[in-house]
Amino acid sequence: MTSSPPQPATFRTGDTPLPDIVILTHKLKRDYDMGGEVVHALRGIDVQIKRNEFVAVMGPSGSGKSTLMNLIGCLDTPSGGEYWLNSQKVSDLLDDELARIRNKEIGFVFQTFNLLPRADALHNVELPLIYAGMAAKERRAKAARALERVGLADRMDHKPNELSGGQRQRVAIARALVNEPSILLADEPTGNLDSATGEEIMQLFEELHRAGQTIVLVTHEQDIAAHAHRRIHLRDGLVERDERTERRA
Repeated sequence: MTSSPPQPATFRTGDTPLPDIVILTHKLKRDYDMGGEVVHALRGIDVQIKRNEFVAVMGPSGSGKSTLMNLIGCLDTPSGGEYWLNSQKVSDLLDDELARIRNKEIGFVFQTFNLLPRADALHNVELPLIYAGMAAKERRAKAARALERVGLADRMDHKPNELSGGQRQRVAIARALVNEPSILLADEPTGNLDSATGEEIMQLFEELHRAGQTIVLVTHEQDIAAHAHRRIHLRDGLVERDERTERRA
């Protein structure tokens, strides 16, 4: 059963988002110059995501979902429009300011895990805290708590090659959570996992959502998107539809 999400109040240039809006894009555009030809990857996206929503962004290849993810994750800057994260306008920030926002406000989970092969799970989870300049004792304690949260309290001293694919992704999720980010941004997080392990990871995302975490999931798989409570479908750089899904109890 699906229904349209409640329509937010109209946002105008110069406004400031309401406090419960974590992500707001206003007429967001991204153009690329491909050998002299301009490709309009995003053509004016208006999206509002509230705190503690679990949203799946979907669309066929070339729809703009990866471009939108890169903009939401502060990995790229828009060609036009506005992007607000936690009531801060980040679309105009410089690269060093974007890097600070990425480390503080956004937890990334990727399809390929992106773990350091020679480092154990605890050290992999510590990395964002090292970049943040946190003292060693405090960051090890926080990393340990994050690993406990994803069910890996007994795997802290294991290196990636000593872990299963599902355990590696749990380490990556713990690393994404360790800074207590405003949003957890997951890009095809089950793409390298078998279906049973992928289901376990999605159950973990659901647990994190129930605990209050805001999650934005980018996927092309319907069964993975079915775990989200709202789906935003993109096509040709525009929002084709935005629907809320009533999850089964």
